[in-house]
Amino acid sequence: MGNADYVNDTENSTHRVAIPPPQPFLKSLNNALKETLFPDDPLRQFKNQPPARKLVLFLQYIFPILEWGPRYTFNFFKSDLISGITIASLAIPQGISYAKLANLPPILGLYSSFVPPLVYAIMGSSRDLAVGTVAVASLLTASMLGREVNASENPALYLHLAFTATFFAGVFQAALGIVRLGFIVDFLSHATIVGFMAGAATVVCLQQLKGMLGLDHFTHETDVISVLRSVFSQTHQWRWESAVLGCCFLFYLLLARFFSKRKPKLFWISAMAPLTSVILGSLLVYLTHAEKHGVQVVGHLKKGLNPPSIMDLAFGSSHLSTAIKTGIVTGVIALAEGIAVGRSFAMFKNYHIDGNKEMIAFGMMNIVGSCTSCYLTTGPFSRSAVNFNAGCKTAVSNIVMAFAVMLTLLFLTPLFHYTPIVVLASIIIAAMLGLIDYEAAIHLWQVDKFDFFVCISAYVGVVFGSVEIGLVIAVALSLLRVLLFVARPRTLVLGNIPDTKIYRNVDQYPNTKNVPGVLILEIDAPIYFANSSYLRERLSRWIDEEEDKLRSSGESNLQYIILDLSAVGNIDTSGISMLQELKQNMDRRGLKLALANPGAEVMKKLNKAKFVETLGQEWIFLTVGEAVGACNFMLHTCKPKPTTDETEKWSNNV
Repeated sequence: MGNADYVNDTENSTHRVAIPPPQPFLKSLNNALKETLFPDDPLRQFKNQPPARKLVLFLQYIFPILEWGPRYTFNFFKSDLISGITIASLAIPQGISYAKLANLPPILGLYSSFVPPLVYAIMGSSRDLAVGTVAVASLLTASMLGREVNASENPALYLHLAFTATFFAGVFQAALGIVRLGFIVDFLSHATIVGFMAGAATVVCLQQLKGMLGLDHFTHETDVISVLRSVFSQTHQWRWESAVLGCCFLFYLLLARFFSKRKPKLFWISAMAPLTSVILGSLLVYLTHAEKHGVQVVGHLKKGLNPPSIMDLAFGSSHLSTAIKTGIVTGVIALAEGIAVGRSFAMFKNYHIDGNKEMIAFGMMNIVGSCTSCYLTTGPFSRSAVNFNAGCKTAVSNIVMAFAVMLTLLFLTPLFHYTPIVVLASIIIAAMLGLIDYEAAIHLWQVDKFDFFVCISAYVGVVFGSVEIGLVIAVALSLLRVLLFVARPRTLVLGNIPDTKIYRNVDQYPNTKNVPGVLILEIDAPIYFANSSYLRERLSRWIDEEEDKLRSSGESNLQYIILDLSAVGNIDTSGISMLQELKQNMDRRGLKLALANPGAEVMKKLNKAKFVETLGQEWIFLTVGEAVGACNFMLHTCKPKPTTDETEKWSNNV
């Protein structure tokens, strides 16, 4: 394309960058809030519907069971029945184990596997999530409450605080869902969760050394140094009977998992292994009277369904602030795990779950649970994976599991009297080893070193500090990365891909060619007060470096600076001031500034700030190609001196 074409493009083109029409402030605010809180437009289904239909849709939105329930078939029930019985066989021993981990009466683990699954089946939107207690939340409960109240010395107060923490966890979870603030959980990045879960799993495994070695006294601290000091300072109290029994059952559980992973159709072997271990361990203790030889047992579990605990909520306790803090921290962790697990299995079956609805469901099941002698529950991965592999179709599998637990509470609890504590410790260790995802950590190292650093920091913080310290470190590092992205956005030099009007990053495309006399820069983020000073300095440095390079090579002097604003979604007053300062600086240096492809929000603010008038709208272009064409035209018409060979070559190419 020759110079005449540039004249035509520049002078006759009617395609100017439009300034969007002004909008009332309230309308702009409403649109911003709608995009922030309602990106999925949940009210769309209610539009143009009669009142009766709106009521039905509202009830179906709150209680998804009303939506899929009428379509439920007997074939679905057969699949859900098998799945429910299978996960019940896993939920019963895990529930007892995790309650012990939380320093709570073992029966609470069964209570927590009865009421919350029923609530979730009515309000939850996942077909595959199996509800129950989880090890990490149990450990957090024991760690945070244990600092204030000793579970052995004051069990009643500790129990009441656990119920109160569960209540506040439920309130917090439901509130996040109701006010559509589910994106807060997204601050727990994938790297954070991988490191935190692995660290928590390591700590949980170390805590089980108490049961594996049959120790009566053990540290309440969770860091690895305190745990190992407690273990090796009591070598004279180690019980070899417990250690041998525990190692045998741990080997059996890991072997069952190995076979199930090798042959997915044999998933039931791994699913039934915990219950089988409990049965075999109980029989062994009963027949050999091993409890008289140093093997600790669960002891008496009372029959009956969940007693009400609403009067046990310690709202007037002096430790209420600890219960609230525990509830919020455990509630966030439970949300992150439950929603991540639910979305993972929904992806496999190609259906969608609403994160905000899940938060409301989790919140309600924990609020109801806190009033019915349950502690914190969510959707653990291990149990949900068994539910998925067993072929569940709907949340009815949770109902089947709940009824199986109900029968256990009514008739079978005496059978758990002789269950060895060491078997429960083996079950926990086997489950926790599956949460140490070293392959994910290796993947993070290969893809993103900073994410790997976040992951390792979370792990080290949990293992050598505490669960709370590890979580705070990981979240702080993740937020630091977000701030760095905002405060230090990338600025790129663009070049022309030969024989095209396409301009791309010169580092990504080494074959690109520079445009003589023109420097094209791209800003790769919104321009805010946090990064405006940095951008002013960085853009000035790009200009200085380009002028030095041209001066040393004897090429044409730099005349024009083009800023590609395609990636700048928004700008504030600090950003506009930065552009004004940049223009003034360039005017003093005899350079001309041009803008390419500013978005609607950016253009609107630049116009209101009179920057468009100052710059001249003729220097704002739709594309980088048009801006380069105009600058090249001005270079050839305003400065009719002989051009360098490179300039002529570039003109011919274009």
